[in-house]
Amino acid sequence: MEPRPPLKERWKPGVSKSVLLLIAGAVWMGVGIGLDLLAWSWLRREPTAPALLSAALGIAAALVIHHFGFLRIVDRNLGRIRPMEGRRCAFAFIPPKSYLLIAVMILMGVLLRRSPIPKLYLAPLYIGIGTALLLSSIRYWRHALTPPPGPLP
Repeated sequence: MEPRPPLKERWKPGVSKSVLLLIAGAVWMGVGIGLDLLAWSWLRREPTAPALLSAALGIAAALVIHHFGFLRIVDRNLGRIRPMEGRRCAFAFIPPKSYLLIAVMILMGVLLRRSPIPKLYLAPLYIGIGTALLLSSIRYWRHALTPPPGPLP
């Protein structure tokens, strides 16, 4: 008879690497949509011309952030997840030390929203990061649903 695994292992939510990729895509997409919706709710209250300019700046920033920032992070995560064998903890879709960075980013977001900075000026930042997260989530979905046969693109 095999010994029972430690309590920590029995309660760990183990999932396959495909599920890890789906979780990562869902989290990135959900946060991206949330940030975009928040920014759009701010811009709805602004005059049309400044709101459009703010949104356009945010979308331009999103393309830069997506291409030069988030795709590198996604590729690093894919390079870490794809070779995994067996079931892994459901929270392993990002490296453990990244959870601290996420906490700092959430805190910064809360402080920015409560700051005296006009929402018209915060909206491009939120649209930029939110839309970049949304665009970058597509790579997770693509790898989860149709894993590529070779090395990362």
